[in-house]
Amino acid sequence: MQGLSERQYAARVGLSRGAIQKAKAAGRLVLHEDGSIDAEASDARRAAMTDPSKSRRTTAPKVKPVPDAAVSAVGDTLREQGLAAPPVGSGTTFLQAKTANEVLKAQERRIRLQKLKGELVDRARGCGRVPAGTRGARCLGELASARGGADGGRTRR
Repeated sequence: MQGLSERQYAARVGLSRGAIQKAKAAGRLVLHEDGSIDAEASDARRAAMTDPSKSRRTTAPKVKPVPDAAVSAVGDTLREQGLAAPPVGSGTTFLQAKTANEVLKAQERRIRLQKLKGELVDRARGCGRVPAGTRGARCLGELASARGGADGGRTRR
């Protein structure tokens, strides 16, 4: 066999076997004596005979730009959990973004559960419980802020 079969040529050009059979019947393909398809000559003939207005245009997929703040937040979340974060400017994969999203949802659920159990109190409530004149009379919330404020203003009892 000198050339390609219908299936091989269809896979090569990204068309269905039926489309190749139609093109073969219409004389848009160049065939060898044994009936196999001459790929290079057939590509040239198809390009010359195909009406550009009827061909499908392949457009780039529509991708919405992601703000840099969101990408850096994903990286920060992944680093906090000890996972590999993408270098800045290299982009985030879908899997990394999904992992960061799941981690954040788990953290939110944990905080919500701690609030329901009474293990976390709001800063205003925490400040109201510190008696005036006691040693270190600063508000519990201020202590948390001084330590880095990682709890977003919530303090443990």
